[in-house]
Amino acid sequence: MGIGMNSTPPSSVAQSHYHTHKVFLFCNYILLGAASSCIFLTLSLRLLPSISGFFLILLHILTITGAVSGCAAASSGTSRWYAAHMVMTVLTAIFQGSVSVLIFTRTGDFLGQLKSYVREEDGAVILKLAGGLCVLIFCLEWVVLTLAFFLKYYAYVEGDNGGHAMRRSTAKVQQEEDMKDWPWPFQV
Repeated sequence: MGIGMNSTPPSSVAQSHYHTHKVFLFCNYILLGAASSCIFLTLSLRLLPSISGFFLILLHILTITGAVSGCAAASSGTSRWYAAHMVMTVLTAIFQGSVSVLIFTRTGDFLGQLKSYVREEDGAVILKLAGGLCVLIFCLEWVVLTLAFFLKYYAYVEGDNGGHAMRRSTAKVQQEEDMKDWPWPFQV
């Protein structure tokens, strides 16, 4: 065996954790891109946003913050980032879903609240594009929540829950080593 080669294949939990982690990061990157695009679409309706436009941009900034905290949670593995990410994701998902419903059901009124400078037909198309991205964000937020739950579960199963499982397994190995010197009935 070469240096750094492991003689045992990785467990199925480790492989699942690896693939889930990659999908989780990919979904968060898509969220970052979609939320950034929504900000630019909102700004294209009016360069200096109205109060409604400001709150719409703030929602997308919160979505970006949630996606960034998700990437940090996946990288660091601490519970603090995990909890912050879960709360941020739930809140932004609810608001993104609400905004998308408003955009598609009351496009003209929503456009009037944004006080757009572009023609009404063009503004409606831009707003519906932003609404479509809001629907995508809404769906991805729930996928990310599910993946975050599985990542936390896999980390717990693999023993990354504060080091308790690692200490238990180390103690068990030490106990087995100690028992090898005992008489035959007690050997492992």
